[in-house]
This record gives sequence, C-alpha cells and structure tokens, in this order.
Amino acid sequence: MGTKLLDSFSKEYKQLLDSELRNLVNGLDAPPIIKEAMQYSLEAGGKRIRPLLIFATLDAFGVNPIYGLQAGSAIEMIHTYSLIHDDLPCMDDDDLRRGKPTNHKVFGEAVAVLAGDALLTYSFEVIGKTLNEYVSSEKKVKLMIEMAKAAGTEGMVGGQVADMLGEEKDLSLSELEYIHVHKTGKILAFCVMAGAIIAGANESELTNLSGFAYHLGLAFQIRDDILDVEGNVDLIGKPVGSDTANHKSTYPLILTMDGAKEALCKHIEAAKQYLKKTNLNTNILLEITDLVASRDH
Repeated sequence: MGTKLLDSFSKEYKQLLDSELRNLVNGLDAPPIIKEAMQYSLEAGGKRIRPLLIFATLDAFGVNPIYGLQAGSAIEMIHTYSLIHDDLPCMDDDDLRRGKPTNHKVFGEAVAVLAGDALLTYSFEVIGKTLNEYVSSEKKVKLMIEMAKAAGTEGMVGGQVADMLGEEKDLSLSELEYIHVHKTGKILAFCVMAGAIIAGANESELTNLSGFAYHLGLAFQIRDDILDVEGNVDLIGKPVGSDTANHKSTYPLILTMDGAKEALCKHIEAAKQYLKKTNLNTNILLEITDLVASRDH
C-alpha cells in the first residue's frame, strides 16, 4: 500500500474501524436481514481511505487518531450507502462491487435500498453519540452539519445528479470538474476537515487543509477515470470500461490519457504544497497523497 509507516498505521486503524463497524451494526435492534445487508457491504473490503484521512489528520496535529473512530465509522457508512445505491439497476446497474456480487444481487433491490437508507441515517446517530474528550457537543454539531453538506445536495448527491445529467453529453472540463468535486471530492474533503475540527485547528490550518483536500479529491477521481481505462478488473473488483459504456465524459476523454495523467500530477503536487504550508507533521498524509496518485484499485 505504501511505506512501512503508512502500512503499519493503516493496518492498526483499519482493524479498529472494522471492529467498530461490526459492533455498531450488531448492536442495532432491527430485523436480521437489514443488519446482514448493511454488514455485507461494509465488510466487502476497500482501502478505507476516507476514515484513514480522518485518522491521519488527527495524527498530523499530534492527537490520538482513536478520537476520530466514530467520525470515521460514520463516513464509511455514508460511503458504503452511496455505493449500494450507485450499483442499483436505476443507477449504474452494476453486478460486481469489490469483486463480490452487489448488494441488490444478494438481498434484492428493496432491501438494498433500505440498507443504504439505514447506513445513511445511522451515521448521524453515531456522530451524535460520540463520547470522548476531544469531541464536544459543539464539535458534534459542526461535524454533522459538514457531513450533511458533503453528502447531500451541495455535495455527493448534487454531484451524482450532475453526473447522470451529463451522460450522453460532451461535457466541458469545468463541468466535469464540478461533478468530480461534488460527487467524490466533498466527502474526501470532509474527512480531512473532520480531523481538523476534532483536533481544534486554527483558521490558517483549516484554510491550508481545505486546499489540500480539494486537490486530493480531484486527483482521486482523475485516477479513477484512468483506472476505468487502464485498470485490471481483478484488482479493481468491478468491470473496467463502464464510463465508456455509460457514455460518460472523463478526464482521459477530454484531455487524452497523457493529459489526464498530467492533470493528476498537477493536483497531487498542489495538494502537497498545501500540506507543507500547515507546518504540521504530515508524513502520513503525504504518503496517502502518493497512494492516491499511484493506486491500482
């Protein structure tokens, strides 16, 4: 995944996160089928980059990353709900996700929709019930507001709508960037800002981390576009070429593959420059940035 530092950090906090997610869902008083469907997609794998960004941001401030465990669990629930809904026949109509049958293929469309709904709503309860010395009531409210904005109509949902409306159309680069910033970037940015909020960052730190997160989010999606053309289906866990099949505009389509890779490098470098301005211990965040640039799935 990266260097030994990132490997060790990721392994430790991924294990804690996976355990927390299992305990949170198992503790629900709900019909077994909905809990099973929620767990199925939560445990389907993935790099856990979003919660990892929360943990790494806290580490940069010298704050124990464990204080971001509930926020990390909440955002992973939101991310997972979005994948369940994206895969539905009325959306992308995908059969595979992370190398496994998609949720609706296993549990049926109705339960899949409800599993996504359950994960979305539960995420806010998880934030609200956070109990640790770093997350005050004021910070909980701020986290929930920012998470709602990142996941809702001003963020991921708005980006998804723009993405759907853009199918079968030749989008401009600015239109495509709008989709990527909102559909993917806003959630990634929330994760960085969540760590900063919990750590009590000052205005200068928030500004620079916001700039970092913006460019990291764009880089993440550009890499996705590249992998949809050049990726290995066995590594990605879903069919490649789906963007072309769905007649979607992408960075390689608009800029050529060389242009897309140049844009990726530009945003990665800009992200690193913002990190340098923070004067924080950003070693792990830098390694995550390199991972985003080179990931193969």
